[in-house]
Amino acid sequence: QVRLVESGGGLVQAGDSLTLSCAASGRTFTSYAMGWFRQAPGKEREFVARINKSGSNTYYADSVKGRFTISRDNAKNTVYLQMNSLKPEDTAVYYCAADRRIGYYRATSGYDYWGQGTQVTVSS
Repeated sequence: QVRLVESGGGLVQAGDSLTLSCAASGRTFTSYAMGWFRQAPGKEREFVARINKSGSNTYYADSVKGRFTISRDNAKNTVYLQMNSLKPEDTAVYYCAADRRIGYYRATSGYDYWGQGTQVTVSS
C-alpha cells in the first residue's frame, strides 16, 4: 500500500507560479513512476505530467509543456509539480498518482495509487 498526500494548492492570479508537492509513504517510492493529473469541474480527469522511477525521464501534456516541470526527490519520497505562467484554464483539482509500470502512460487506468487531490484556482 502507498499513501499519497498532495499539498501546495491555492488561489493565485494569472501569470503567477505555484509548486505542488506529493509525499508518499508505504512501499518503496523508487518502485513507482509518478504522475500528475488534474480535473476541472464537469470535465474528465486529464494527464498533466509523468516522471519515471529514477527521475531521468519526464513527459508532459501539450497544454502545460514549457510552463510546468515535474521532478522528484527519492530521498524525501516526494514528487513536485512546478507550475509557472499559470492560466485560468489551469484551474482544477490536481492529483498525484503512482504507477509500477515502465514507460509512458497518460490514461488514468493502470495507475496503482492516487492522492486525495489539491485545489488550484487561477483568477484572471
